[in-house]
Amino acid sequence: MSPTPERKQSLSFTKPYYESDLVVVVRKNSKYANAKSINDFKGAKITGQQSTLHYNVIDQMKGVAKQEAMKNFPSMVVALSSGKIDGYVSERPGAMAAVASNPELKFVSFEGENGFTYEKSELDIAIGVKKGNEELVGKIDKILDEITPEQRTEIMNSAIKNQPKTDEVGEKTFFAWVAFFVKNNWKGFLTGTWNTLFISLTGTIVGFIIGLGVTLVKNIHTDERTPKLKKIILKIANTIFSVYVTVFRGTPMIVQSMVIYYGLADILKFSPMGAALFIVSINTGAYMCEIIRGGIDSIDKGQFEAAEALGMTHFQMMSSIIFPQMFRVILPSIGNEFIINIKDTSVLNVISVTELFYTSNAIAGTYLRYYEVFIITSVIYFFLTFTLTAILKYIEKKIDGPQNFEFLEEVSEENSQNVEISGGRA
Repeated sequence: MSPTPERKQSLSFTKPYYESDLVVVVRKNSKYANAKSINDFKGAKITGQQSTLHYNVIDQMKGVAKQEAMKNFPSMVVALSSGKIDGYVSERPGAMAAVASNPELKFVSFEGENGFTYEKSELDIAIGVKKGNEELVGKIDKILDEITPEQRTEIMNSAIKNQPKTDEVGEKTFFAWVAFFVKNNWKGFLTGTWNTLFISLTGTIVGFIIGLGVTLVKNIHTDERTPKLKKIILKIANTIFSVYVTVFRGTPMIVQSMVIYYGLADILKFSPMGAALFIVSINTGAYMCEIIRGGIDSIDKGQFEAAEALGMTHFQMMSSIIFPQMFRVILPSIGNEFIINIKDTSVLNVISVTELFYTSNAIAGTYLRYYEVFIITSVIYFFLTFTLTAILKYIEKKIDGPQNFEFLEEVSEENSQNVEISGGRA
């Protein structure tokens, strides 16, 4: 990345290893394809990469319609190819790679005063490392010194030529692309699907256990006979649990992922997968608390009183009487939470978890074909949710026990007959 003053506040940088210039990528058949100056784009919808010099210099282009910044170059290429934008600002190597992969595109370069104004150092490319790790910076600089400028150019050109070409598919039809991606990337889709299911299922189960434990503690009854120390401990615990539930239900999982994985990196030494399991579990636990609380509230209060009258402990009452009834009531909500987790794992791509969305995004970014890839992804998500919904409904029916309803109908009919007979005898 470019060692800008803002980035230097958070990172240490090596010596620059590549210098570039700024160009504008457009479609070959665009009216802007023959532009000679940055001021020849009047009326064009232009964008650039978020939080970079590329986006800031758009202000120098007179008369353009500056669009919202985009996250990465593949997204901009797709937007350009589909006509959502007329062009985007890029460094030359990135533009060369985009054109190599997409023959319908070209980039416009500028000479002298016709181009953008910026400090040359702002386009220097260096390697960023953890702030203060000068030892690593020195080692990398030593290696970079051994690579001549000619070798660096050769490496860059080789990398550009190595970009996947759109003509690898042959006939460029929708179904040809879909078949190509299924044939060549089925292992990636399978791995992403498995990770999505694993994270969702584990997170739902652990979240249920967390929610159950928290709710059991919050429902412990106290009275004048309860020891004071126990009351204090329960009050502190209930306050902590209430804050936990409020915070994790009141903030998006994507924000929680960023805070936990990056913000607490020095405390919680998580791998991406470990962080994913932790995040989904505690997020689900917060929702499960409310689901279980609602299930408990649905149980008749007389059963609580009867259990206490029999001298049952709080744990005995909850495990033997309340929980079995509550579980049937909340089972649809638990299943719904599982389905939601399958879809919500997609936000974990921000911490590089190789779930289905991350895998799909990587494939789409490689070939710059988002529509076809995410059609496949949509089918996979739909298959997962549809199948699991059917399985959960089957389990619910099994727990309901249709035979029980038949038995009750028979008993009801028999009782009605007895009432009639009794009435006749009377």
